[in-house]
Amino acid sequence: MNSKLLIVDDNDEIRTQMKWALAKDYEIFLAEDRPGAVENFRSNRPSVVLLDLGLPPHPGNPEEGLETLSELLALDRLAKVVIITGQGEKEIALRAIGAGAYDFLSKPIEMEELKFLLKRCFRVAQLEKEYGELQHLLQGNSFEGMLGNSSCMQPVFNSIRKVATTDAPVLILGESGTGKEMVAQAIHKLSSRKVGALVPINCSAIPESLLESELFGYEKGAFTGAHTQRKGRIEMSDGGTLFLDEIGEIPHPLQVKLLRFLQEQTIQRVGGRQEIQINTRVIAATNADLKKGLAAGTFREDLFYRLAVVQIVLPPLRERENDILMLAKFFLQRFAAEVNKPGLAFDPKALHVLNKHSWPGNVRELENCVRRAVIMADGKRVTARDLELASGMVAVTLKEAREAVDRQMVRQALRKHGGKIAPAAEELGMSRPTLYELMEKLGITKA
Repeated sequence: MNSKLLIVDDNDEIRTQMKWALAKDYEIFLAEDRPGAVENFRSNRPSVVLLDLGLPPHPGNPEEGLETLSELLALDRLAKVVIITGQGEKEIALRAIGAGAYDFLSKPIEMEELKFLLKRCFRVAQLEKEYGELQHLLQGNSFEGMLGNSSCMQPVFNSIRKVATTDAPVLILGESGTGKEMVAQAIHKLSSRKVGALVPINCSAIPESLLESELFGYEKGAFTGAHTQRKGRIEMSDGGTLFLDEIGEIPHPLQVKLLRFLQEQTIQRVGGRQEIQINTRVIAATNADLKKGLAAGTFREDLFYRLAVVQIVLPPLRERENDILMLAKFFLQRFAAEVNKPGLAFDPKALHVLNKHSWPGNVRELENCVRRAVIMADGKRVTARDLELASGMVAVTLKEAREAVDRQMVRQALRKHGGKIAPAAEELGMSRPTLYELMEKLGITKA
């Protein structure tokens, strides 16, 4: 955090007293007039300024101080300038507030009141800085909510732009956690169908016996428990977009019925005979190798070519050059704000570990890793230990590596069993007293 404080006062004794009182908490810079204040501000960029309006060459007139205020805010409109005024000068102070000052204090200054105000100023300045950085990050490297500045993500963004203008079916391929659903959302938002619904269905999350009725709907009395008519996901997507996630897991018998829908753009509900016309755009996604499925006969070739008119392949996170640290910092800012830990940052070793890790779970793994690290972090730095990644064991001694593995396994066992020692000890293959000793050695508390 930028804890630089500039004190502008023509009285040398007051400047010295303030520096003595505040130097423990802040990096202090001093100036006695407008030229000195502006030069100091340009050189050091303090977040907060204490400004006495009575400056030379006319200390009895506030105009020089007000002009100084104007110049400082012209250099940084987010700077927090606190005006110091004499008794009975409230009207001048309010004039300064109107010109952009953050607050004012009247002489004689109560040091506790000043410290409280400064603490608030620095907190607000930090929050504004973090918000600005986040907005800059989103504007500079974001495409429809997806962050990515690496060269391998640009073809993905270009494909989304092109395919969004058509109704052609799209097949999104990529490892688990790479953001396939976000691609589907981006295509929908950029298409002419954005006024309609984007209806997702995870084909692997629904039992085979229920998947047909979930997709196509059913008529009243179609089977036991079908007390009313119900529309399926395909029918619900009429006028919008249907997103078939994990399409590689769809059962072979159901592939025939899905193929017919793609060819005819009509469906029949389960238990029904009426042909229902559907106007929807189909996007499918999978992390499976569908070509292996074609060779093995588990996935129909004609269905594959119906779905894969356009293919978009998402690269794994490990191939996305500098995106790892950019995404990690984005997640850090977001989760730090959620748990009220402003100013949190990665230390150098944590950044090294983040870059070194292979991220088999891709962006989803990174997001969960950073969220956990933010919660576990002490102080203002997220360390390699907070990340709990195997990559964190690089460049350490054998003893440190063993301790890191022990610490990770003990923490995982305790979390799994809700902090209960007996089942955690049993899982780790040791006695309760031995686990207690190991926890004490590794600095792990039961909480």
